Amino acid sequence: MDTLATARHFAADILAHRNKLAGKAEDAARVQFALRQVSKTLHDQHDAHKRETDVVLSHWEGKASEEFERTTARLRKDIRLTADASAEAERVVARVTSTVDGGHTAVQRLADEYIAKAKKLLDDATAVGSRAAMATAIAAAADLAPRYTKQSAATLRKVNGELGDAAGKLRGLRKELRHDGVADREVGDHHGAGHGKPDKTTPSKATSRGQKAVSAARKELGTRENPPGSNRNPYGPTAAWCSSFATAMWRKAGVDIPILPFTGDVYRWGQRHGKAYGRNSLHDAKPGDVLLFGTGPQSPSTSTHIGIVEKVEGNKVTMIEGNSGDAVRRNTHTLSGSTFYGGVRP
Repeated sequence: MDTLATARHFAADILAHRNKLAGKAEDAARVQFALRQVSKTLHDQHDAHKRETDVVLSHWEGKASEEFERTTARLRKDIRLTADASAEAERVVARVTSTVDGGHTAVQRLADEYIAKAKKLLDDATAVGSRAAMATAIAAAADLAPRYTKQSAATLRKVNGELGDAAGKLRGLRKELRHDGVADREVGDHHGAGHGKPDKTTPSKATSRGQKAVSAARKELGTRENPPGSNRNPYGPTAAWCSSFATAMWRKAGVDIPILPFTGDVYRWGQRHGKAYGRNSLHDAKPGDVLLFGTGPQSPSTSTHIGIVEKVEGNKVTMIEGNSGDAVRRNTHTLSGSTFYGGVRP
């Protein structure tokens, strides 16, 4: 019996709660990152506009200049209001990101603790070698699961409650904001994308999931964790994030997969869906596939890194990898079973 696989089977609900929190962490981190960029851009625009207006007015006097000064002052006020609202929204989302990260960490800890206890029960029974001992151990592992599942479900409910509170605060900010044309265009564009309205830049003919995943990953090249060395990233929980990045890009390509922060879970997902292949089939890798570094999916010490295949040329594979030197980078490797233990198709 594979005691680890059996323990993970009993922990399925706990792991599902963990994966849901990982997905929420990706969304929160991405929104926080976007709001920070909007706020900074608008504050910079406000300051640049003030400097340029002062230069113009230093050479212009009269009624027309006074009207110009009043008009530009109103515009700057509108820009500042939008910038300040974006900054406050970023602070709200930052608190949510911290809450979701904490919830994800707590549920991961519960999953690790339960799996370790259940595996020990099963390993001890295996050592005894009798059917009765194994039946007793399986029953004990099954009986132990609900207590941990109850705790992970409570954590998920708490996080969802805080997400609801944050959504209310963000709606309040939107109501208080004096729409100035700058914010309205952002909101309008966002709603158009989110409600399925046609995007004129989107080709009418859909590409394959692999091509979409590569395209999405290319757009992220150069993105860095912030601050450096913190593991804070826009794709998933505050943790080693190569796997969060890969699964986030797959989700953008339409793959029905949760954010999976552990690389080994991506390979197991592939096994369950008939999409995984081993080191003997590495030369069949195609753009958009992921390749897994290490020796196997058992633990972070055996499944160490992951990247999205961009192209394969002979025995060389070029990949786009998250958390490569704290950033999204393009790297080339020898396509070898000593480097990769397998791959998964999207």
